Amino acid sequence: MRILLVEDNLPLAEGLTTLLRQSGYAVDIVHDGASAEALAAAESFDLVILDLNLPQMDGLDVLRAMRARRNTAAVLILTARGAPEDRVKGLDLGADDYLIKPFDIGEFEARVRSLLRRQAGLKASTLSFGGLELDLNSRSFAAGGQPLELPARERGLLEILIMRAGKVVTRDAIVQSLTSLEDDLSPNAIEQYISRLRKRLAPFDLTVRTARGIGYFLDRAER
Repeated sequence: MRILLVEDNLPLAEGLTTLLRQSGYAVDIVHDGASAEALAAAESFDLVILDLNLPQMDGLDVLRAMRARRNTAAVLILTARGAPEDRVKGLDLGADDYLIKPFDIGEFEARVRSLLRRQAGLKASTLSFGGLELDLNSRSFAAGGQPLELPARERGLLEILIMRAGKVVTRDAIVQSLTSLEDDLSPNAIEQYISRLRKRLAPFDLTVRTARGIGYFLDRAER
């Protein structure tokens, strides 16, 4: 899942970026409204976390421009502007959620998870395929009833595959979901992650198959 964080408080921005990346999200960060508006127009994001009091361009104007372009990314406004009229205006302009600073970090993480579930069209808190289960709240996997520990990049890749189980996920979609502008994910690197996932899933009669020239999909292994 790819997130754009728009925050001009540098220590807060750095802390939230670290938190989100440790959870396996691909995060791009900008510190002013004009850069946010330009990046949101040029790139695809699952979630935009948007401050309102920004240099160069107010956050509400960024939101207005996004929705005018029919940008459907989920938007979480994260701001010190907590007056009812500010909340109403933000939500009416198309924000999906509104969180006032200072905030509890656990609540922030829960709202991020909730918005990303909604963005992916998921209503349940768990997903399963064969003996594999994903807890969407903790973003943890279990296989055969036992925890399946995965490095962040492999976990993110398996999340994409189980969320779209039964469908081929293109290489471009994988790169888009797992990388920020600072990252470089080559076809060879994707193949390495896929190979590792196959080994981890093999004991549970699951595999990741290749749709030649297109991408990958989660499937039951042949016995």
